[in-house]
Amino acid sequence: MLDSIFLNNSFRNWIYALIAVFLSFTVLRILFRLLHQRVLKIAKKTKTDIDDLIAALLKKINSLVLLVFSLYIGSLFLLLPERVKILLGKLIIISLLLQVAIWGNNLILYLVNRYSKQRMQEDAEGATSFSVLSFVLRIVLWSVIVLLALDNLGIDITALIAGLGVGGIAVALAVQNILGDLFASLSIVMDKPFVIGDFIVLDTLSGTVEHIGLKTTRLRSLTGEQLIISNSDLLKSRIRNFKRMYERRILFTLGVVYQTPLEKLQMIPRIVQKIIESKDKVRFDRAHFKEYGNFSLNFEIVYWVKDPDFKVYMDIQQSINFEIFQKFQELGIEFAYPTQTLFISQETGKDTNPTK
Repeated sequence: MLDSIFLNNSFRNWIYALIAVFLSFTVLRILFRLLHQRVLKIAKKTKTDIDDLIAALLKKINSLVLLVFSLYIGSLFLLLPERVKILLGKLIIISLLLQVAIWGNNLILYLVNRYSKQRMQEDAEGATSFSVLSFVLRIVLWSVIVLLALDNLGIDITALIAGLGVGGIAVALAVQNILGDLFASLSIVMDKPFVIGDFIVLDTLSGTVEHIGLKTTRLRSLTGEQLIISNSDLLKSRIRNFKRMYERRILFTLGVVYQTPLEKLQMIPRIVQKIIESKDKVRFDRAHFKEYGNFSLNFEIVYWVKDPDFKVYMDIQQSINFEIFQKFQELGIEFAYPTQTLFISQETGKDTNPTK
C-alpha cells in the first residue's frame, strides 16, 4: 500500500513530504516566536530603539511565507515535474517579496511614529511633512513589489504600465474631486500654511489643527467638536494662522460725555498711556482724541501685547479697564452712554398786523 505510485511518487514519499511540511512549519513558527520573545525581553532592558524595531519586525513575519518555505522543504522528498518546481520557485520569490513589503511598510510607519513623537513639539512642520511623505513611500514600495511579483510570473509589465497609463487618465477624470483633495494635501505639506497644532480661522470656522489627511483636515473647535474640512475647500478659503502670531495688536476706544472740561480731556491720553506702560509684556503705541461722536467724545488707544496667548491679552486688558475706571472716578470723568438731549426754546409771538 505505501509503495503504491501516485503522481510519480509513492504514498510513502507523500507521507514523508506532508510530515516534513508540518514539522517545518511548526518548527519555524516556534523558532521565530521564541526569537521574538527573546528580543522583546532584551528591548525592555535597553534604552535604544533598534531592538524594539527588530522585535516588531519579527512579530510581522507572515505565516504564508513560512508555509511556502515548508512546502519547498516537503517537495524535496518528491519527484516533481519541472513546471511544478519552477512554479514553486516563483512562489518562494513572491512570498519573499511579500515579506519584504510587510517589513518595509512597518519600518516606514515605525520611523514616522518615532519621528512624530520626538519632533512634534520642536518641529511640527517637519512632522506633518514626514507623515505625508511616509504615505508616498508606502505607495511606491507596494507598487514596486507588485511589479516585481508580476514580472516574476512572466507578465509583461511594460505593456501593463502603458495600459495603466491610459486607464489612469479615465480614472483621474472619474475621481477628480478626490485627486483635487490629494494634491491640495500635498500643497499644504509643501507650502505649510499651517501645521498640526496651529490655531487657524477660516471664514466662520476656527479650531486647532489635529490631523492633515490626504482628503480632509480635522480641526478641534473651541467648543469641543471636531471640524472636518476637505483640503481643496480649505485652500480656497482665507486662512488666519494665530499660532504664528508673535505679538497681538490691540485697539480699543473710550467715550466720555460732552460736558467733560477741556483740561480733563487733555489729561486722558497721558492717563491711559501711564496705565498701559505699567503692565508687563506690553508696548504702548498711541492714545488720541479721535472724534466727536453722536453722544460722546471718543478716544482711540492702541498698544501691543508681546505674548500671542489670548488669555494673557484678556488678563492685561481687564487690568487696564479696571485702572482706567478707577482713575476716571477719582478725577470725576464720566463715561458716555447713548443719550439724547432735547433743547426747548420758547419764543414770544408778535402781532404782525395790529389793529389800529
